[in-house]
Amino acid sequence: MTWIDSHCHLDALEFAPDRDTVRQAARDMGVHTCVIPAVEVGNFEAVRMLAHQHQDVYALGIHPLYTPQAQDTDLHTLDQALHAHHQDLRLVAVGEIGLDGFVPGLDMARQQLFYKAQLKLARQHDLPVILHVRRSADLLLQGLRQTPVKGGIAHAFNGSVQQAQQFVAMGFKLGFGGALTFERAQQLRLLATTLPLSALVLETDAPDIPPHWLYVTAEQRASGVPQGRNTPDQIPRIAQVLADLRGISLEEVQQATSANVREVLGMNKP
Repeated sequence: MTWIDSHCHLDALEFAPDRDTVRQAARDMGVHTCVIPAVEVGNFEAVRMLAHQHQDVYALGIHPLYTPQAQDTDLHTLDQALHAHHQDLRLVAVGEIGLDGFVPGLDMARQQLFYKAQLKLARQHDLPVILHVRRSADLLLQGLRQTPVKGGIAHAFNGSVQQAQQFVAMGFKLGFGGALTFERAQQLRLLATTLPLSALVLETDAPDIPPHWLYVTAEQRASGVPQGRNTPDQIPRIAQVLADLRGISLEEVQQATSANVREVLGMNKP
């Protein structure tokens, strides 16, 4: 079976010692394609080069957590990059963009400025978006109603059923990953089992959001045990959790989620 990791930060510093080995390990597990989103203008070229090196795909955008240090001119830089690479079939989205209502001290007005401007760029360049959704679903939906785009992926979705349905109605797929593997994530598991399979995609957010078998508790970390690094080769095991929760075969999960990514990111183009 071949899989797609719809959200993997392969360019992250955590992968510096063994990046190629990590990617090959994922390929050995059947993860044929990783979607590598940028987070700031400084890593635009890195994600583009990695996508070409490993036959993956990439997105360009400014992450909400990077808006404090971002320059207003970075939006022009993004526009230029999207224009320069508009014929690159490996460029599939504007992302990772969005809003974060969880991290304290972030200026929501500045986040909104970058979010809304990047929605306009996605619309202008006819690209879907990859959204960072953390305690921000309603504000994100509000922005999408003001500036409709051609769908995309709501990454690490953990909102309500009603919010999920609104994203799906706007042409979005919802990303599920390591958090789904925790038995205590009851609301998330409810979403993953009640939403139509056509709305779901799989992701790792590697090196972050490790599944429960890689997770290290705060107490363990305090005693010197390092946090388990998430990697894209975890996709099949995460998929098995989803298959078990839904009572369907692993093959059905593979076929549906891979098709969903290809559809929403326009990866079916010749």
